[in-house]
Amino acid sequence: MSIFSKLFSKKQAEGEENTKVGGMEDFMTLIRVYYQSVMACNIGITNINFLPDMAVFKRTLKIPTQNNKLGIAEKLRCKKMLVELYGLSDDFFKEIDNSIKKNCKNVNDVKTYLFMFQGFSNDLMMLIGNLMQWKFRMPSVMKKMLRNMTEKTIHDIMTKTDWKDDSVHKTCIAIRKYQHALGYSENWMTEYVYNIVLLAKKEPKPKE
Repeated sequence: MSIFSKLFSKKQAEGEENTKVGGMEDFMTLIRVYYQSVMACNIGITNINFLPDMAVFKRTLKIPTQNNKLGIAEKLRCKKMLVELYGLSDDFFKEIDNSIKKNCKNVNDVKTYLFMFQGFSNDLMMLIGNLMQWKFRMPSVMKKMLRNMTEKTIHDIMTKTDWKDDSVHKTCIAIRKYQHALGYSENWMTEYVYNIVLLAKKEPKPKE
């Protein structure tokens, strides 16, 4: 998987510049690795092929299995990278841990949970893109303002009832159902979305 060669070349080759390290694709992959690592820890998954992103992460970085249990060392390493690259807060990880603990009691719950999270993430980012369209064009130096706007938009999605566009209203209802089931706070949603918005602004624009 080429994404990991981009991501880890910086760690493996001292002094080598790599502007692609920490891009949006890397962020989303590391998020998936963290989720899969937590699931491996909590449920005691022993088949690494059941956790494809974590498997690539483990093999690429040659992470030894800790205490004969998959997920422990991988979770710590992944969290460290997410904090270093994106500055995610400790509460961000605690909410993921609690959400998975609440929803995943056995291996059968894993696929359902990941499917639900994917729907939540897709709907949330699609709606944010719709509602914050012009704000995506703000220069990255105005990070604080962009974060405040993201926070306000998330709050509107979770509380506002008088949307003029019926499709926006329906998507808000869907997101609230996901949020209730998954147990994420508005603060968590803001931190997640803000990082993706910020990274999306840095992505090279497609050539016409």
